[in-house]
Amino acid sequence: MAPKPRATMLRWVFGAVGAIAFALGFIGVFLPLLPTTPFMLLALACFARASPRVENWLLTHPKYGPPLRAWRERGAIGPKGKIAGTGGMATSYVIFYLVSTPSLLVAGVVAGIMVCVAIFILTRPS
Repeated sequence: MAPKPRATMLRWVFGAVGAIAFALGFIGVFLPLLPTTPFMLLALACFARASPRVENWLLTHPKYGPPLRAWRERGAIGPKGKIAGTGGMATSYVIFYLVSTPSLLVAGVVAGIMVCVAIFILTRPS
C-alpha cells in the first residue's frame, strides 16, 4: 500500500525542519550566543517523525547523543549544560541591556523570561 500524499508531505516538512534545526544547532557549537541544545532537541523530535535512521544517528552520535538520550529518557540536563545555559543567558542579558538600553519595562520583561527559563533549567535532574 503506497503512503498517503499528506503523510509523505508531513515527513518532508518534518525532515526539512529537522535539517534546519540541526544546522542551527551545529552552528551554535561555534557561535556562543546561538544555543545548540534546543535546536538539537527540535531536530531529534522532527527526525523521530521523518527519518528513524537520522534519529538513531543523532541518538548514537558520540558528542550529541548522550545529552539527547538523557533528555529523552529522564528530562535531564547535565551540570555543564546547566552552567552553559544559565551563563549564556546572563551574558546575553548584559549585552542586550548595554547595547540596546531598553526601557525598564522591556528590561524587566526580558529579565523575567530569562529567570523563568533559568529556573526551569536548574530544576531539571542532572
